[in-house]
Amino acid sequence: MDISVVIPLYNEEESIPELYAWISRVMKEHDFTYEVVFVNDGSTDGSWNVIESLAKEDSHVHGIKFRRNYGKSPALYCGFEIVQGDVIITMDADLQDSPDEIPELYRMIKEDGYDLVSGYKQNRSQGDPLSKTIPTKLFNATARKVSGIHNLHDFNCGLKAYRHDVVKNIEVYGEMHRYMPYLAKNAGFEKIGEKPVHHQARKFGKSKFMGWNRFVNGYLDLITLWFLSTFGRKPMHVFGFLGSVMFFIGFVASMIIGIDKLWALSNGIPQRLVTDSPYFYISLTMMIIGTQLFLAGFIADLVSRTSNERNKYQIEKWV
Repeated sequence: MDISVVIPLYNEEESIPELYAWISRVMKEHDFTYEVVFVNDGSTDGSWNVIESLAKEDSHVHGIKFRRNYGKSPALYCGFEIVQGDVIITMDADLQDSPDEIPELYRMIKEDGYDLVSGYKQNRSQGDPLSKTIPTKLFNATARKVSGIHNLHDFNCGLKAYRHDVVKNIEVYGEMHRYMPYLAKNAGFEKIGEKPVHHQARKFGKSKFMGWNRFVNGYLDLITLWFLSTFGRKPMHVFGFLGSVMFFIGFVASMIIGIDKLWALSNGIPQRLVTDSPYFYISLTMMIIGTQLFLAGFIADLVSRTSNERNKYQIEKWV
């Protein structure tokens, strides 16, 4: 199969038929073999009925229905689990991503040799409020700096193309869909490109991803991903190191306090009790915190070797 298209959606019943008709037209014009996987992320409207109807009429259509709303990353994860195409395309269901971009994305993967190609919505500022455009620019600048992928301008663009091996070897969970290029890079797929794409105005409904909280969550996820990529398989290296340093400093400080007290006693110099000194309690606290950090690193090491349940989701139906 040439192409698999994965489309996560939430309450998009109006746009699904038009989107699929558009995708189908593009595929037939270029003689691609293809499948389209709609992942219904707990929609409360008639989205699943539309998907079921399309699946009955066309064998190219498949659907996954979650029992409740999990989010975009779980939807992509479950879609990636079943795709069979040589190239996997992801796009949003709101008709803002153009299926006309698919042939060139496919060519960049197959002929130019990219592992991943991310869309760049250059005209997305048209109609977007400053409360969205300014945080977006700051977010992408930070993501470029932290990830080391300096040629991407829009990490969060839903329109992306992947080589088959990429989606089968990365694990997207939580809200990590924003960092698919970073996840791919950490998995060893470093040929990552970008393609300017057309950004269309929303035709139906309203955006599900507005608000400053998504950028706050985005930064927290970026910090998590950086930490996991750096220390995820060796948490003892960071917690153990910090714990050892703090314990050592506290131990040395307490020794200095004790030696100073013994020197004063041996020379007949009156001095207050060690327990009356605030420095004694500071050094003791540092030793306790150091020990706790060391143990936290040890426990995190054990957890990192056994956590295999984080990507289990309740799927109600398949088509």
